[in-house]
Amino acid sequence: MAARRFGAWRALIIGWKAFSYTLAGVVLAFGVAQLYFYVHILYWEEHPPASTAFMERSLEALQEKDARAQLRYEWVPYERISMHLKRAVVAAEDARFLDHDGFDWEMIQKALSRNEKSGRLVAGASTISQQLAKNLFLSAERTWLRKGEEAIITWMLEKTLSKRRILELYLNIAEWGDGIFGAQAAARYHFGVPASALTPEQAAWLAVVLPSPRRYQRGRLTPYVASRVSTIFFRMGEVQIP
Repeated sequence: MAARRFGAWRALIIGWKAFSYTLAGVVLAFGVAQLYFYVHILYWEEHPPASTAFMERSLEALQEKDARAQLRYEWVPYERISMHLKRAVVAAEDARFLDHDGFDWEMIQKALSRNEKSGRLVAGASTISQQLAKNLFLSAERTWLRKGEEAIITWMLEKTLSKRRILELYLNIAEWGDGIFGAQAAARYHFGVPASALTPEQAAWLAVVLPSPRRYQRGRLTPYVASRVSTIFFRMGEVQIP
């Protein structure tokens, strides 16, 4: 009886140690990951990203079809990006960009209500900061774990970078076509002009196609896109930008 009781206690202790070591390993790995993200954010406060997680996945997909494929990506500073594009993207993606801390709680509540009524995911409420976090570091999968990591990185971005820098980063790494990244590459590819020379109408078009840029042909104005361009065009004068 004593030997059996001793064996049970021994198994319990071994199990507890295994659990403790596993938990400690998970916590350590989590901490290292957050440090990795934060160090990169600190570096990008002054330097442009050479690449992002989203760019790397896009390049892999392109090179599966053509081993010589390359991305079109050229960094341009904030002042060399058309004011029209800045206003158009904020108007289309995150109208309260300057007013929130990375999370638009009002839009989140509205999106939850719409999704609950429809019984499926029909609306999102990601801010520019959240989209930047995802594009810089994360995958496109929709899991609670990824959303949690996105929230942590968003908080880091907002606490470390200015709104101007967040928007500058976002405009320079956003995808605007298959392998087309950033405002400069987008402006040259779709309209044959530098990012600084985009007109209000061209800027509105780029803002409209931003959520699903691979669905639209170069500069094409479908009835749906024309309607959205008109809406964004009139909103552009109302938004504030850094």
